Amino acid sequence: MCWHVYIVKCSDGTFYTGVAKDLARRLVEHNSSKLGSKYTRARRPVELVFSEESASRSEACKREVAIKNLTRIQKIGLINQPE
Repeated sequence: MCWHVYIVKCSDGTFYTGVAKDLARRLVEHNSSKLGSKYTRARRPVELVFSEESASRSEACKREVAIKNLTRIQKIGLINQPE
C-alpha cells in the first residue's frame, strides 16, 4: 500500500502538512467535511501544493515530521522544486 505525504495551502496562505492513504479523499475531507483537521476547517478552501509517495506509514510519518520542521521559506522551496 502507498502512503502520501502532502502539503496544502490554506485560504489564509498558511501551510498544513499531513499523511494519507487516499489523497483525493483526504482533500475532500479537508475542504468539506467534519473529518478534515481542525486547523484546515477554519481555513477553507485548501489547495494541494505538494505531495510525494512513501512505501509505508512509518516512512510517511517520518517525512511529515521532517517537513513540519522546515521553515516557511524551505517549504516554499520544496513546493517549487521541479518534479
